[in-house]
Amino acid sequence: MGCGRNEEDNERKHQDDCVCEVVRFIKRLQDAGTDDDCVECETDCFMAPLGSISSPARNRVNTRVFMLLTKNGDPFKAMFRPESRRHYLHNCFSTFFRVQNVFDGCCATLQVLAPLDSNNNPVDIIKNGKLDLEELCKVTRFGATDSCITVDLTCFCGIQCIKDTFIDFCDVD
Repeated sequence: MGCGRNEEDNERKHQDDCVCEVVRFIKRLQDAGTDDDCVECETDCFMAPLGSISSPARNRVNTRVFMLLTKNGDPFKAMFRPESRRHYLHNCFSTFFRVQNVFDGCCATLQVLAPLDSNNNPVDIIKNGKLDLEELCKVTRFGATDSCITVDLTCFCGIQCIKDTFIDFCDVD
């Protein structure tokens, strides 16, 4: 089955995987738009409506940005095409995603989001071939790219929702 799973893991139903459930919920939430509800927890991925997580403009959000964590707790990263951005990046990697589609129970197509700082400048989160946590902390905004990745969600042990935001998909070069 991949991802280092054994036969016992293969027998487990995809529908029981918690990362799958969260990503399916985020997809439904993004598709549903926004409602006005009060919530107590500021970073719970199951929080509704869209716009409840760190979003100053709740009425103009279309994306719940999240990170996936590998079985050893490291953020999962994916490449995006640098020509899909208006800004030049030395390293065109990101750990931030938007769910585009969930299919076959626990597979998903994720749009890779460009990491940006508060001035919409790109942030190079990879230094010397490794994820730079100090640079990662500078990311406060996200930009659309035209790069997607298809993943088996059962390969991840964690998901962390980062922010609800508006992503301008028409601004991709």
